[in-house]
Amino acid sequence: MEFGLSQEQTLLQDQLGRFLADHGALARARVFAAETQARAPDVLGGLAEIGVTGLIISEDQGGVGLSLLDAALACEVLGKHVTPAPFIGSSVLAPLALMRGGDAGQQGQWLPKLAAGSAVAGVAISELTGVRENAGVEARGGALHGRALFVIDFEADVYLVADRASRLHIVAADAPGLTRTRLPTIDTTRPTGELLFEATPAEPLAGGADPVALARQLIDAGRVMYAADTLGAAQAMIDQAVAYAKTREQFGRAIATFQAVKHMCAEMAAALEPCRALVWYAGHALESLPTEASVTACHAKAHVGEVGTKVARIATEVHGGMGFTDLVGLHYWFKRIGMNRQMLGGPQAAREDAARLQSLAA
Repeated sequence: MEFGLSQEQTLLQDQLGRFLADHGALARARVFAAETQARAPDVLGGLAEIGVTGLIISEDQGGVGLSLLDAALACEVLGKHVTPAPFIGSSVLAPLALMRGGDAGQQGQWLPKLAAGSAVAGVAISELTGVRENAGVEARGGALHGRALFVIDFEADVYLVADRASRLHIVAADAPGLTRTRLPTIDTTRPTGELLFEATPAEPLAGGADPVALARQLIDAGRVMYAADTLGAAQAMIDQAVAYAKTREQFGRAIATFQAVKHMCAEMAAALEPCRALVWYAGHALESLPTEASVTACHAKAHVGEVGTKVARIATEVHGGMGFTDLVGLHYWFKRIGMNRQMLGGPQAAREDAARLQSLAA
């Protein structure tokens, strides 16, 4: 039995990593954040060209037809390069919902566009993992009413919105009665926003899938993707901390030779390495082990979120005062890890969800 990545999966990560490195990685993220752009069209176009935007979409709809594990591997690389482009919502959750819950017409209308990167889909399902005050969406008479917060891939052409009964609806970005507000968050590499619905026309997914089961699948997939993104971002922070320690000198020696600094770097590596197997297994379980998928996704989201936070803190400390400056840019990864930790439920919420799934809590 093979317990590692296949050659094709390794090549996927390598190709994506080379593309993002060629596009400047941190420099591109810095420009994106400074200009508060809605999208980075050059990055999105490049991702579409190498097939990343259509990674899980079937070949007959213009995609590549790979698995959710492959999508998690792509997320890992995107997080490592703090990529300012939509992916989790537009290239994973929305296609997944359409393929499993949409009818032929809805699939034919949107999947080829999402695969080609010519359209971006935002996903509003945060209320399914925890409703905040004055939030939540109701469907009445073919229209939506209410408010959805922390919409994934907010700057979109179309939105997939969950109502309070877990039913999913397609809403055009220019639909009447829809007000879109970008929310200021700590992560400036990916826009997040709020949707206000005032009798907004909506098209429910019409494929006949059980809405509760489908919503559960989206939450599980989203949690694994955020865990994978954090895994990549945390690895990037470790790499930068080690590289800095080898060049920064104090008392005539590189600080990497000091035992305390060695311990800090070793502690980060030892904490993060087991997360890799956890994320990969969770991605594998999404399609191959459905009875384990939800619990494993909860564990991956909770554990990697906490480890990522720890790594972000220690990596910043290794840099000393430089770690807090914009010149080094560590804060882009630091804040992305912090945002990932809370999206679709923080560690405590994910563990409580896992307990309920295993009948260990009411």
